[in-house]
Amino acid sequence: MSIEFSHLRRFRKERGMSQEDVAERLGVSRQAVAKWERGESLPDIESCVALADLYGTTLDSLVRNLGREEDTADGKHIFGVSRMNDKGQITLPASCRRVFGLTPGDSILILGDEDRGIALIRIDPPADPATDSAGEEGQRNSPDGRNKT
Repeated sequence: MSIEFSHLRRFRKERGMSQEDVAERLGVSRQAVAKWERGESLPDIESCVALADLYGTTLDSLVRNLGREEDTADGKHIFGVSRMNDKGQITLPASCRRVFGLTPGDSILILGDEDRGIALIRIDPPADPATDSAGEEGQRNSPDGRNKT
């Protein structure tokens, strides 16, 4: 099972607490809380129980974050969790496909960083030179977008 703590900051903000407040209540350093929120380290089990109690949530919700989509209002989203099947395929949540306008057959570039994870980037199909012209024979678009003949 993969454990992630991507919602720790949101839980803390919802309670109107600072990292210092959380650190004091748990008996850890503010830097430890900051590292947990950034995903640079994981809290021990006692700290997980204390965090769940402090934030008024369950341990399961704290470590799994299942079934919750989050829109951070800055163009960033958390769409939830997908499982990979035995063929290495994943299903993107419908809300993700809708937000990014993904449809069957779209090409997606897969990038990876061994420390930070995987990123998916939608690749628009290359422009077809036959349909990229202004539509009239003999006209071409210059690099600045103006027609030239």
